[in-house]
Amino acid sequence: MPILNWNGKHLPPPAPATLIQDSFLYPNGRGYPKTHPDGRVILGDNLSVMAALLPEYEGRINLIYADPPFFTNRKFSARVGRGEDSRKPSKWKLAEGYHDSWLDLDSYLQFLYERLTVMHRLLAPNGTLYLHLDWHADAYARLILDEIFGAENFINEIIWAYHGPSPIKTAFNRKHDTILSFAKSKDYVFNADDVREPYSPNTVNTFKSSRKAGFGKIPDLERGKVPEDWWYFPVVARLHNERTGYPTQKPEAFLERIIRASSNKGDLVADFFCGSGTTALVAARNGRKFITCDESVRAVQTARSRLSETTSVFSFERDSAIQNEVAYKSKKIGAVISDGYIKLRTSLDVDFWEVDPAWDGKMFKSAAQAQRHARSGELPLELKIKIGSKVCIRLVTVQGKQFQLYI
Repeated sequence: MPILNWNGKHLPPPAPATLIQDSFLYPNGRGYPKTHPDGRVILGDNLSVMAALLPEYEGRINLIYADPPFFTNRKFSARVGRGEDSRKPSKWKLAEGYHDSWLDLDSYLQFLYERLTVMHRLLAPNGTLYLHLDWHADAYARLILDEIFGAENFINEIIWAYHGPSPIKTAFNRKHDTILSFAKSKDYVFNADDVREPYSPNTVNTFKSSRKAGFGKIPDLERGKVPEDWWYFPVVARLHNERTGYPTQKPEAFLERIIRASSNKGDLVADFFCGSGTTALVAARNGRKFITCDESVRAVQTARSRLSETTSVFSFERDSAIQNEVAYKSKKIGAVISDGYIKLRTSLDVDFWEVDPAWDGKMFKSAAQAQRHARSGELPLELKIKIGSKVCIRLVTVQGKQFQLYI
């Protein structure tokens, strides 16, 4: 098989991060304070984070979904406003999202190569990787994956098609992404019955009119079919109830198909390009454990906020090289405790806040949470919770700044 080479291609041993456990989050108090976490949310560069996870997780992760930068050489902004008119982008309130900019193609391919190699090590013997890219670099990535996984372990090239406006005037509109699926071995998980979908009405009617319509093959029309390797899901911009404002967010139904097909309940699912946290969210809702990671504070906080609406207890960790940016004092925040309720008082534009009702001065254990509604922009300023000897409140503003208050 051909091997792709580029200037500077090499495979240095990745330097592991030192991970510091910052807090635990118990959605709506579930399991507080003793339940073993179902997942891990980690702030840090994914290469060093994955290297740090190798001693514990090498050969143990059942499914990895990877949605890296696409080599677009663009800067993506995050929408932080709430209740805005989606048809008037000039009036959106924006903040920095993430950069997809590179010195050249060689540096991008080296970036992918190092990370995909560690992902291969982390996968279980029956594990599967889904690498999500588009026309900018998918052809190069296919050759890199052939080298790392072996071309014989290729499963699918999946096309995700979608609608939307396009600035292209001199060619057909580019309206699909490519997802490359590779297994660690031939003994990989694929739950066909968990992802079946109904046959189209035209197919059903055709077989009703003629039993020979399938060239001698009669499908089980009631059971449904396994989807083809081309999928249509609306982009998140058209799914108002899912939008977080984080750029390039993927639809929940899209990730649910991948997770249900290529993992079982109780399995461990990882996404080391966390973004808005959709993979971890869908994994949690489908009874899977999860690890997710991103170097962006905004991405990690978006994921934490979304996961607070599941039933999965999870830890939040950070690379020790990243400073803890929690501000411990601010004249702009305060709180009142009355009759089992905590009422937040602040002039800050808060996006998410949480409470540890019995803070020990060391590990923050979030037992109650509230977040700003994605569409209405409303934020609950009151939480009902049983109070211990010392209370700690943490909050995150729409600008991504963090504050902490002791009572």
